Amino acid sequence: LPSSPTQVPQPLFPSPPTTVAAQQLDELLADLGHMQSKVSHVPGERRLGPGPHHPPSQQPATAGLGAGEPAEPKPSLDNMLGSLTRGLQELGITATPAGACAACRKPIAGKVLTALGKTWHPEHFACACCGQELGGQPFFERGGRAYCEEDYHQAFSPRCAYCASPIREKVLTALDQTWHPEHFFCAHCGKVFGDDGFHEQSGKPYCRQDFLAMFAPKCQGCEHPVTDNYLSALQGVWHPECFVCAECLSSFTSGSFFEMEGRPYCELHFHQRQGSICHGCGRPVTGRCVTAAGRKYHPEHFICAYCLGQLQKGTFREHGDKMYCRTCHDKLFL
Repeated sequence: LPSSPTQVPQPLFPSPPTTVAAQQLDELLADLGHMQSKVSHVPGERRLGPGPHHPPSQQPATAGLGAGEPAEPKPSLDNMLGSLTRGLQELGITATPAGACAACRKPIAGKVLTALGKTWHPEHFACACCGQELGGQPFFERGGRAYCEEDYHQAFSPRCAYCASPIREKVLTALDQTWHPEHFFCAHCGKVFGDDGFHEQSGKPYCRQDFLAMFAPKCQGCEHPVTDNYLSALQGVWHPECFVCAECLSSFTSGSFFEMEGRPYCELHFHQRQGSICHGCGRPVTGRCVTAAGRKYHPEHFICAYCLGQLQKGTFREHGDKMYCRTCHDKLFL
């Protein structure tokens, strides 16, 4: 019997951010950090706008402040980020860095995807074979690498011995090969195998009916397949009930038979076909034999039909199909 169909590996799914709120927070921090990097300037650099400019020592004092007093710092993105972080911490929320992308090794700011025990930029989590992005899609893992469904099956799934295509769902194992369950059928009639299983010949599976019809030895009597008990005789095999006399169909209870032209016969019908039946008693002549008028006789049965006296070859007379001694013949017919 073939093995029961088994399931092939099922695809995995990458893990999205823990919550929508966490994702939005990551995006906000990333956007703020990106904006801050654009507007930041080199330390010590002064940005001058239109209008008169003065040397550093001649800069006008800020209104409301005494000369020489430092100006109050203006709000900056750094301060805003710091204030946001401190405010979140006071609420018991800690913004943890997402880590580095397993593909590009750069820090992840914003959306993060978790798969294979690592973190990734969503656009960097891709099929190791074709490069297709796998974010939000099922994928398969092999040797620590991710593959899209099509490439995984083409590269690693077992192939059907009948159609040679990858087996994507249930796989059946038989004859040291793998098969789609619907493709494991009789090589002759195409019938899918049931509870009876299958028979193998030259590496191909067959149902019981076709296997017996095509490959089982045939009975010499009925020419049907021999599947159970059998007899070997006359260079062939026979069902026990088919090994009978070809003439009278009686079985050979004594265990012995006679053969003629490849067929078995009982003793009587064998001798009938041989022409060796005693014309006197109707039994086979197996020993000494007297032949007269084209007939065979046991010596003791070669007698006068009238007086029953023993006849001698050459001293008898024939009338009809009977033998007579000369005396009785002359008395009766002359």
